[in-house]
Amino acid sequence: MKRALILSILCLLLSPVSLLAQGRQRTTTRRSTPQKSRPDATQKNVDARTDGASHVAEQIKYLTRFLYLLGGVSKGIEAADESARRNEASPAVMDQTEKSKAIVKTSLQNLREGLDKLEIDFRTTPELQRYYINLAGVAAGAANAEDQASAGHYDQAGRSLLDVVNRLTDVLLQMR
Repeated sequence: MKRALILSILCLLLSPVSLLAQGRQRTTTRRSTPQKSRPDATQKNVDARTDGASHVAEQIKYLTRFLYLLGGVSKGIEAADESARRNEASPAVMDQTEKSKAIVKTSLQNLREGLDKLEIDFRTTPELQRYYINLAGVAAGAANAEDQASAGHYDQAGRSLLDVVNRLTDVLLQMR
């Protein structure tokens, strides 16, 4: 009996361990055909948001450039208007002042139209509609600045446009 016990223990020790392990061999199968790459809804949302953000950034650039130039032009217009009130301005200065006022008004009108288009794009693009709430009214702010400039209040028009820039910046931050 001792012999049989020693022989069975010896067989167990010499047999490979893998024979003792129970279980099946597991393998993973790979798909033989690669999945087709197609733009899905999330990619479309990302692309629309990127395009929208670039349009907002473009409007911010236009507005800040205009505000920079408006600062110098408005000082010159105010000085010329003051000279005209005292009857000290020459006709050439008066003509130049009127041309500057017309350019400012035209530029403000162009800015307002660009902001109108931006609002329409955000309102009509389903992927951008959630940002439209914060964007709505920026064109009205530009129209307000246009009215203020027409009334000769260039400084106040510039302040109104700064509010527009702030709102556009907030929209841009929300979109990131």
